Amino acid sequence: MKKRASGVLLHITSLPSKYGIGDLGSEAYNFADFLARAKQRYWQVLPLTPTDCSPYNSTSAFAGNPLALSPGLLYQKGLLTRKEIQAAPVLPETRVSYRSVISHKTKLLTIAFERFKRTAKKSGYESFCSKNDNWLEDFAMFTALRQHFHHHLWCDWPREIRDRNKYALKSIKTQLAEHMDREKFLQYMFFRQWHCLKRYCNQGGIKIIGDIPIYVSRESADLWAQPEIFKLTNTKKPRVVAGVPPDSFSRTGQLWGNPVYNWQVLKNRGYQWWVRRIKQQLSLFDIIRIDHFRGFIAYWQVPAGHKTAKNGKWVNGPKEDFFKMLFKYFPSKPFIVEDLGYITEDVVEVIEKFQLPCTRVLQSAFDGDPITNPHCPHNHVKNSVVYTGTHDTNTIKGWFAKEATPKAKSRLFDYLGHRVPASRVHWELIRLAMSSVANLVIIPMQDVLGLDEQARMNRPSTVKNNWSWRLGPKEKTASIARKLAKLTEIFGRA
Repeated sequence: MKKRASGVLLHITSLPSKYGIGDLGSEAYNFADFLARAKQRYWQVLPLTPTDCSPYNSTSAFAGNPLALSPGLLYQKGLLTRKEIQAAPVLPETRVSYRSVISHKTKLLTIAFERFKRTAKKSGYESFCSKNDNWLEDFAMFTALRQHFHHHLWCDWPREIRDRNKYALKSIKTQLAEHMDREKFLQYMFFRQWHCLKRYCNQGGIKIIGDIPIYVSRESADLWAQPEIFKLTNTKKPRVVAGVPPDSFSRTGQLWGNPVYNWQVLKNRGYQWWVRRIKQQLSLFDIIRIDHFRGFIAYWQVPAGHKTAKNGKWVNGPKEDFFKMLFKYFPSKPFIVEDLGYITEDVVEVIEKFQLPCTRVLQSAFDGDPITNPHCPHNHVKNSVVYTGTHDTNTIKGWFAKEATPKAKSRLFDYLGHRVPASRVHWELIRLAMSSVANLVIIPMQDVLGLDEQARMNRPSTVKNNWSWRLGPKEKTASIARKLAKLTEIFGRA
């Protein structure tokens, strides 16, 4: 990231596909080709871990999302028949209907697993299981146990299973062997399909930026496998949960509900859980965006059971100690830090001390004091990543139409030196981003296409209609690729 470059943000689930959700098949390769034609050198995605909706609410910090598996590629491997992959129900083209997708894909993946069991050559599978044993066995058992106990919270499972009594686990493992093997097979296929796609992108000059959430879900294999590294009660329920305090966007703050780390225990263990997590993610991605970076410096914790985040408090995180350790293992520092929101001097000091690329968002550039607002283009620094918007913000057109104040619009026009119609505002902000001194620019695909708020990916603090937007099969046109390529070349990012 020392050279000027640009890229596009598009999550895998947002790709076109006749199976109702984007996957690692032909459309992913087509999108990589689109990026190459548009002179882009980065493809940023959201977390790829297992989920039934939000990529930031997963049952594992290590596993891959089986919903991203391509039935077409499974067909090519002889694990599905042409008839089976052509029997897909009619699913929406531009939204993900998770319930329908999960139902249909589960059937296909089960068929593929049954066929795989009869395959004689399994050396690759056995090697994968052995190499990933430090998380795969626990994940497979946790997933099987969740179904066995009808998706009850794991803290409510029988105590001997909840507390991982080795004799109880050995006994029930025999019952769950088939299900566990299925989960391991799905992970094997996910990582095979993903690494093939990544290799194709890298060979075409495109690097992939991944995303690592700071927290894990309450219902995750990570908590069940290592409860001592989290602040839990004796009955394995969270004592405190994560969130952010009240601010101008929310009078009661945001209550995320994720369990909070016991950083002292992690430190005593040399932060090895985090080292393993990041090492594994760097096998998937060229660069990792660290979500909610400020939580490593100080985090907002709220007593479990509270309905809002209002009565939480700031607690010191591991700070420099964690990053000194981290960069011993990863000296090239292949990270981008998400330093949005309430940022204090101690957060800035850590970013500057370790020379980590920070994040700037143009939608935030036209409010507040232009002298001190770090998002204003004239305040950008080289070692940063500039976004027109993120997965948590509106699209540029949606922002301009529904959220930008008259003062913000006036300041934008002053910055540009002319007024712009709503129909062209996305290209004006893309141009502004491209002209920044920042080494890297990332544009959400929705802004490349000039889509309105209906294409928004996520609305924080809400649960409906999120994470479901998908790229239409004919939206990434040659003319758009040419226009993006021209801007990229003009500003020296090709």
